[in-house]
Amino acid sequence: MIRIIFPLLFGIATLLSVPAVADQATLADDAPDSYTVVRGDTLWDISGRFLRQPWRWPEVWRLNRDQIRNPHLIYPGQLIVLDRSGPYLSIGRRIGAPLYEKRFPQIYSEEVDSAIPSIPMQIIEPFLTRPLVVDDAKLAGAGTVVATETSRVFMGAGDTVFAKDVTEGSDVWQVFRPARPLVDPVTNEVLGHEAMFLGTARVTEHGTPATLRLLSSVEEIGAGDRLVVSERPEIFSFMPHAPDAEIEGRLIGIYRGVIETGRHNVVTLNIGSRAGLERGHVLALHRERGSVVYKDDEGGKETFDLPQQRYGLAFVFRVFDRVAYALVMDADGPVTVGDSVRKP
Repeated sequence: MIRIIFPLLFGIATLLSVPAVADQATLADDAPDSYTVVRGDTLWDISGRFLRQPWRWPEVWRLNRDQIRNPHLIYPGQLIVLDRSGPYLSIGRRIGAPLYEKRFPQIYSEEVDSAIPSIPMQIIEPFLTRPLVVDDAKLAGAGTVVATETSRVFMGAGDTVFAKDVTEGSDVWQVFRPARPLVDPVTNEVLGHEAMFLGTARVTEHGTPATLRLLSSVEEIGAGDRLVVSERPEIFSFMPHAPDAEIEGRLIGIYRGVIETGRHNVVTLNIGSRAGLERGHVLALHRERGSVVYKDDEGGKETFDLPQQRYGLAFVFRVFDRVAYALVMDADGPVTVGDSVRKP
């Protein structure tokens, strides 16, 4: 895939306009006047060098979330220049390019894959199409592995399995195992079951049972494991933004079942579209400080609940009815199951 570039005099890129915002993004105390992009950067990281709120990069790049699909095609070697009057960020000439270069309209091509992503997409890509949360209705409609071709109990890529309830019309299926219930820590209600993705399979012969060949496997697959139709990959486009209304929820899990995690890890939230959450929302992470007992000079005691401490940010990238998944973008200290999330 290529992108088309129309070069400008001096090599300075144009910017889209954005409506004025009520409160301007604020500069970081040590914001530089410019920064040269290096491989491995993301838009979030670059904006964090200039802003106290790096998730507000769409405002300083003079973009808005309705206009954007691929936020900015920025490449290693380009110079990012800060205009403190806005503040605004713009793309200057690449390092090594002449200061003055008269260029005539022509078409250049450049590989899109080398562009700087908005967030570390390689971390969340596996979560965008896999079955992550299954409710009773989805379980009821899922296929089930009933047997394996050989005497081995568990199978892997290249092996053949047999399954019931595999409907015709869909050839590629995802294999999963309902791993654990997702329980709301406040109401103790089961919000769904997290699905452990096991691999993919293709139907080679329909019937009862159907015959499937395992195309891939990340875990061993055996009788009792479930199947759902493989979801079509979609273009992941977003604009990070705060929720319009107040939202409050809790971390009910960390992917793969650990208790604590940190930056660039995936967490599960006990809120979803029913609570007004949507893909692209940025939420602040808060941890409990506990309570203290104060004793006065006369021996009296008072108990005070200390205010929660805000310590990081999470970016919501996949939303279900009552559950959502988010990527921890910034964290000062460990991210722990039970921590709170709310509008930043």
